Amino acid sequence: MCRNITVLRGLEPAATSEEIYAAALQYVRKVTGVGSLSATTRGPIERAAAEVAKITEALLEEMPERRVPPQTVPPLRRPEVRARLGLD
Repeated sequence: MCRNITVLRGLEPAATSEEIYAAALQYVRKVTGVGSLSATTRGPIERAAAEVAKITEALLEEMPERRVPPQTVPPLRRPEVRARLGLD
């Protein structure tokens, strides 16, 4: 599991729902210490990630524009990551 949460504010184009959910899932897995989902952890983790994603979307909409865009490209925008996850 990655140690850093991706910066989503100030992306061009704006962060997608998919990117926001991925960051929320990463956060929830990190704080719970769950490395991989099992039958017993999948439901609670996915519900929590959906709630965190909803709150994150609202937060990003309220935040002022950034003067400087993030210095790193979110993982889901990197071709090698998308290929590895089978998203392309």
